[in-house]
Amino acid sequence: MNVHEAIMTRRSIAQLVLPVPDTDALNRVFDAAGAAPDHRVLRPWRYLTIQGNALSALGELFYQGMREVNPDRAELEQNKLRQMPLRAPMIIVAILRRQDQAKVPEWEQWLSLGASVQNILLTLHAEGYAAMWRTGDTTALDRVKQGLGLVAGEDIGGFIYVGTAAGTKAAPPRPESLYDAWSGATA
Repeated sequence: MNVHEAIMTRRSIAQLVLPVPDTDALNRVFDAAGAAPDHRVLRPWRYLTIQGNALSALGELFYQGMREVNPDRAELEQNKLRQMPLRAPMIIVAILRRQDQAKVPEWEQWLSLGASVQNILLTLHAEGYAAMWRTGDTTALDRVKQGLGLVAGEDIGGFIYVGTAAGTKAAPPRPESLYDAWSGATA
């Protein structure tokens, strides 16, 4: 699969089942992640893989973390929060490692993380797997960050749910044009 085909055929798939990538495939996935644009070679990202019983432990972190910030919501959504990680047989946690670098502002480090995640998504697809990058309230919960071992200066950029697609998904409508030509004229 060439890169254009991978980009044009990749979909965010919510229904994911076994199998998941083996060690060799994961090595290729994370090699691709490390090839993302990265001003001054800061490597402002790292990743955790979660599978098996650790998925249930992550669900408990989601619930406990929400309980600390919004107890009423946590009680109403406790089953949902606990079950969220069980929607896939593997989760890759994308972590931003903010670095104090005058020439690379924080927003640029977030862009690098996003590019790294895109490389992960495309490589998973090229390897025959499916994924969905999920964000939301759980990424900002202190209990979740602490439970996953994040340290000061680290934030969760999302949870990449990984597995084999249990179904298909149609391509979204694409805009006719995403660019205009600039002539160099100023007003």
